[in-house]
Amino acid sequence: MITSKQRAYLRSLSNTIEPIYQIGKSGVTPELTEGIISALEARELIKINVLKNCIEDPKALIQLLSERTRSEIVQQIGRKIVLYKESKDNKKIELPK
Repeated sequence: MITSKQRAYLRSLSNTIEPIYQIGKSGVTPELTEGIISALEARELIKINVLKNCIEDPKALIQLLSERTRSEIVQQIGRKIVLYKESKDNKKIELPK
């Protein structure tokens, strides 16, 4: 579990990154989930864009993705989602205490 101070730090880092995944009308597929898991392992912090043609509610999607990838929800603004998961082998982000 990350603290509010750590979440604020991750939010500031996420301002400079571009979304690397887009969720469209097919929703959250097993392939998408696998891709997000490997991206989180490589990068720790990722941004996802929910397209307008996605039928599902972004709030429901973020919960589903967080559970499936075992990651922390950093933030959700409109149709942009930011997730964080500490990498086992590829640690890049040092969280404040």
